[in-house]
Amino acid sequence: MINSIHGMLKKIFSKTDLLAGICFFAVMILILANIIMRKVFGLPITGTFELVGLLTATGLGFALANCELNDGNIAMSIVTDRLSRGAQRFISAVVHLITLGFVTMVVWRMFVYGSSALNRGLVSSTASLPIYPFIFLLGINVFCLWLVLAFKLSKSIYDIVTAFRNAAPGEVKVKK
Repeated sequence: MINSIHGMLKKIFSKTDLLAGICFFAVMILILANIIMRKVFGLPITGTFELVGLLTATGLGFALANCELNDGNIAMSIVTDRLSRGAQRFISAVVHLITLGFVTMVVWRMFVYGSSALNRGLVSSTASLPIYPFIFLLGINVFCLWLVLAFKLSKSIYDIVTAFRNAAPGEVKVKK
């Protein structure tokens, strides 16, 4: 069951990773077009700086879940590599739990901030683009990260329970 959920998440978040690539490609094209327009015609594209920032944030948001699912984030394992497999599983569960709590607050505050930006009519300074869609989209992408973290926490707990269930009374089997 865990493998099927992992496969489903991998399929979904590989699509968001593709969207991240499209955002970064759009940033590249926008910067290139702005340079050409400025040098050749003397007319820079209005709001390029803002658009680059919004598209970059959106692209990073799209890439979050897939990066976490593929363990692409930095892990400090100098100490944990020397611990037993059971201790590693326990530490992994605790870290995922703490991270899940933090990301829960981030998702909640992103939607509060997006609602505030929508209600106040917040727009970018030069191009006058409404920014609330980008905030909500980032909130959705951070929620996707939350889903991956919840899956990893569930997997860690499952691994701990399975290790204890398979152990003989009085001992814990450690797979290496």
